[in-house]
Amino acid sequence: MKWRYFKQAVFFTVVRLSALVISLTLLGILAYIFFNGYRAITWDFLTLPPTDSMTRGWIMPAIVGTFYLTIGAISVALPLGIVSATYLSEYAKQGPFIRIIRIGVNCLAGVPSVVFGLFGLGFFVVFLKFGSSILAGSLTLGILILPTIIGASEEALKGVPQTFREASLALGVSKWQTIYRIVLPSALPGIMTGSILGIGRAAGETAPIMFTAAAFFTAILPKSIFDEVMALPYHIYVLATAGTYIEQTRPLQYGTVLVLVALVLGIDLIAIVIRSAMRRKKRW
Repeated sequence: MKWRYFKQAVFFTVVRLSALVISLTLLGILAYIFFNGYRAITWDFLTLPPTDSMTRGWIMPAIVGTFYLTIGAISVALPLGIVSATYLSEYAKQGPFIRIIRIGVNCLAGVPSVVFGLFGLGFFVVFLKFGSSILAGSLTLGILILPTIIGASEEALKGVPQTFREASLALGVSKWQTIYRIVLPSALPGIMTGSILGIGRAAGETAPIMFTAAAFFTAILPKSIFDEVMALPYHIYVLATAGTYIEQTRPLQYGTVLVLVALVLGIDLIAIVIRSAMRRKKRW
């Protein structure tokens, strides 16, 4: 008996230490970015375009471009992900074919992002002739995060008790109305979790937008979805590796990273607030 309690104590100690190490590592990374980048954050840095071959000035076009691409990707992936997960969970007859589809979705979630970027280049930019644009980049990022949203949405739908469906059907409600009015609202908090993960990945990816949407430099804000844009991840890559004055732009690099992290956390925070409101509504 004592040996069993000892193993339990060791296990929980290891779990707590692992959580502590992860938390401290995350805090360390955030602190390092903040202390190296906060000096670059000014009003002009956030509201003006870069100047002097991007060795001076600012990142406003990159902020706007990242926001457009992220919102576009979520607008593409979220409806498709929910519809796909609903079909797989509620309508599809479980069998070998559906298992193959699920395996395919899981495999796509692990495909390197550069592969999605090359697909977006070949299909959206060249074949459909969208060019390097917000539309091509958003579609590519949407496909990139689609497996994550499908997986999270399907798990959320499976978490809805079967008794909810049975009670609704017993009252004579159609299957579609049951799904639309009972199952989906109950699963929305879990679906929002998948959306949060998707937002973080879409906003931080460099390879897909490098091929489909991102411009090396443009001081003009996009006027349509067919315009190319600057984006924070690609801007960081350019400043850190492809620029002529890499050391001179080092403070700008950290400042841009800090803004990107803040932008992702801000969008995630909005999604978390919406999810929490849905959960409170669900309890009532």
